[in-house]
Amino acid sequence: MTAPYDPSDREKVVAKLPAELRKELKVRAAELGKDIQDAVTEGVESWQKAKDRPVVDTSGGTSFATYLPVGLYGKLKEVCKARNVSYNQGIAQSIRLWLDGNPSPRPKPPRVTGARRIVFGNQKGGVGKTSVSAGVAQSLAESGHRTLLIDFDPQGHLTKQLGHPLLDIDAPSLAKHMLGEAHGELRDLLVPIKGGDFEDHLWLLPACKDAFLLDAKLATSRSVRIKETALEKALEPLEQDFDYILVDCPPSLGYSMDTALYYCRTREGEEEDTSGIVIPVLAEDSSADAYDMLYDQIQDLIEDLDIDITMLGFVVNMYDSRKGYVATSSLAEWRKIGEPPVLAIVPELKDQREAVRVKQPLLVHAPYGEQSEVMRTVARRIST
Repeated sequence: MTAPYDPSDREKVVAKLPAELRKELKVRAAELGKDIQDAVTEGVESWQKAKDRPVVDTSGGTSFATYLPVGLYGKLKEVCKARNVSYNQGIAQSIRLWLDGNPSPRPKPPRVTGARRIVFGNQKGGVGKTSVSAGVAQSLAESGHRTLLIDFDPQGHLTKQLGHPLLDIDAPSLAKHMLGEAHGELRDLLVPIKGGDFEDHLWLLPACKDAFLLDAKLATSRSVRIKETALEKALEPLEQDFDYILVDCPPSLGYSMDTALYYCRTREGEEEDTSGIVIPVLAEDSSADAYDMLYDQIQDLIEDLDIDITMLGFVVNMYDSRKGYVATSSLAEWRKIGEPPVLAIVPELKDQREAVRVKQPLLVHAPYGEQSEVMRTVARRIST
């Protein structure tokens, strides 16, 4: 007996759904480690067999897009017509049915360590640390996690891309708090990132150009341990306020990077893989060379300080197989490493560049694009 449709052959479908239903679907899918398109597919399959489904209030609905198998999509429209319900109502009822049949898992015991700490680092510039850290932060926040995104790069690309000014050179900043030179509370510098389904769950700590001086000042500090602990001491007051703290690191192997690596170490009593480093790379040899240097830096810290630092995985960014052998063979080499694993492959598309141009978060500018879905995949893999 042949299947009524081919699960690998999908087409994009768009419906109007209320924001709360969209958000509940995204959160539940993230909790259960399932792709949104698979969750909707399961819901539609169940809805076709169900009877007397209650009406879902779809008033005020906005655009929602996903991918359904081609044959299933056609069948859905037929059933909607037979039941005399709108296509939007059919999709809404299908999602509601899936949500009711897939309850949220039991909450995990609270972590005594506070926020999970994820740094995004690579000595090589231009590999997409900023775009990946921002996209993953938006995805975590979209799933209901209180998330803090830190621009730790004095170039401030993350801050500017999200439409915010850098902190004034004479104003309080993360660097000044790390060096004990700031007055006031660090939390006073946080700004909320608006838009999308992550609103009220995502905050940014903007960059300041004074971070260019951070390495030099750390090097001349009289405190032996401040070189590694400065970032942790500065951020410690914020940790109980967030589920995740993500750090967009500078393209550097200096003391600033040491503080970030120390910050994401596995703390005493913390489960392995709870915190760690995500390494954005490109499918090319220069990225591999840069990773070798970062790997050596991580191993030196592990040995010198007797700590554990988890390398959560690679994100191969801006990948385009049309570039030929260099790209495809490099990707194969990243996958061959095995540990750390390749968490996801971000395709070379215009969505992220356009989002930067208009100074919007990716998940606001192109919430249903392929790059956004990859960011959700990375978020899901590091959060489970």
